[in-house]
Amino acid sequence: MAPGRLKIVVFGGFNAGKSTFVHALDSTARHIEARTEGGTTTVAFDFGRLTLLDQRVYVFGTPGQERFEFVREILSRGMDGAVIVVDATVGLDTTTLAVYTWLKEKQTPIAVMLNKCDLLGEMHGKLGDELSGETIHRISAQSGENVHAAMQAFVASLIA
Repeated sequence: MAPGRLKIVVFGGFNAGKSTFVHALDSTARHIEARTEGGTTTVAFDFGRLTLLDQRVYVFGTPGQERFEFVREILSRGMDGAVIVVDATVGLDTTTLAVYTWLKEKQTPIAVMLNKCDLLGEMHGKLGDELSGETIHRISAQSGENVHAAMQAFVASLIA
C-alpha cells in the first residue's frame, strides 16, 4: 500500500469473532454473509477502515471455514499485517493453526487477539506452543473492550 496506508487482514476459525472485531473497529464496516442454522456466517469478507497513528488502516475480515481458503489467499495479497482472532472459550483450532503457520512462512507480522475473554475467567483450551512467542491481546469484540487499544498497538509495531 501507499505510505500512510496499511492493509490488515483478519483471520481465525469459524465463530471466533472476526466480523464482530471488524465492526468493533468500524461501525460502518461492510459484511458479506449467508444465513445458517445458527445465525449468519461470513462467506466472502468484511471490510472496515479507520485511522490510527496517522495511518489509514483498511481491515479485511476473512471467512473461517476451511472451504474458503481461496478467499483468504486472495485477500492476503499485499497485506501489511495479519490479525488472528482466537475464541478464548474454545482455544486454538486446526484451521487457525494452519493459517498461523502459513502466515509465519510468509513472514507476515501477526497480532493475536484472544477474543471473548469477558465470557470466562480463564481460557478453556490452549493457544499452543506455536503461539508462545506472539503478543496476545485479550479483547472482547462484542463489547469493544481493548479492541482499539490492541489494534493501535499492532499498527504502532508495523510503522516502527
